[in-house]
Amino acid sequence: MKKLTLMILGLIPVMTFAQESSVGLRLGEPLSITYKTFLDENISVEGMFGRAGVNSAQYYRRSFENNRPTANAFYQSHSAGSALSINGRIAYNEDFTDEFGITEGYLLGYAGLGAQLRSVRVDYAYTDTALSPTNIFRDNRRNIDFGPEIYGGAEYYFDDLPINVFAEIGLFMELLDRFGHLRLQGAIGVRYIF
Repeated sequence: MKKLTLMILGLIPVMTFAQESSVGLRLGEPLSITYKTFLDENISVEGMFGRAGVNSAQYYRRSFENNRPTANAFYQSHSAGSALSINGRIAYNEDFTDEFGITEGYLLGYAGLGAQLRSVRVDYAYTDTALSPTNIFRDNRRNIDFGPEIYGGAEYYFDDLPINVFAEIGLFMELLDRFGHLRLQGAIGVRYIF
């Protein structure tokens, strides 16, 4: 209880410095609900929770072959689903309204880094010649990926509406499960400002 109280008290100064907060929908990889708030004029933090895309068929086949359920297991197929993603990010934001001659609203460019946790359920079908040469066996696993991401983008704020729209691109690198595996990510989205 003491730790929770200290954590909440520690977050109060961060929340009181926030200039504006927004919540919205991010369409892309990963598809997420996003919450973004500014700590000062240039620094923002963002949290996202949503649905991650699955990796390639070769990725999951290699994962099976590196960790077979039995010594004589031979990969036949797989299906992947129930993919979740949680992201935490921090970014530097810069106003580019004047540079682009924008007269209504304003445009921010941003770049930052974050951490991402991805979880995908993978159901494998395989044969095992030692157990039965004709039967198909099943192995259900959860593929967990974790690592850093770098990203950049732009967001436009409307003068008369409490919304902004954004587009971004980023690169995620796995540290856990398959070290060094890279995944290009991008999205467009809209947030409601409150």
